[in-house]
Amino acid sequence: MNFGGPAFVLAIIGISMAGWMFTTWIRAKHGYPVENEWGGTVHRTDADADRKIALLEGDNAKLAGKIVRLEERISVLERIATDTNGQAAQLASQIDSLR
Repeated sequence: MNFGGPAFVLAIIGISMAGWMFTTWIRAKHGYPVENEWGGTVHRTDADADRKIALLEGDNAKLAGKIVRLEERISVLERIATDTNGQAAQLASQIDSLR
């Protein structure tokens, strides 16, 4: 093979283009942004992404509300369990009297 001939130069260009096409394909397949011909990036778009985000935001708000309510209930239970002024005994006697 003549390393100074046009066939070698064309082979190097072909190998370079094939490598670029392969890396671009792998990046696009895995969702990474791909560069366009002017150097800008093209991001992968998902048609259902906005709907999924809205559903997840709704679920997060609902779960955050549940956490707040559970924290309030736990604080009430902790206050009842750690009450040392004798009110716990009174509460126990009231419960027993209701039976």
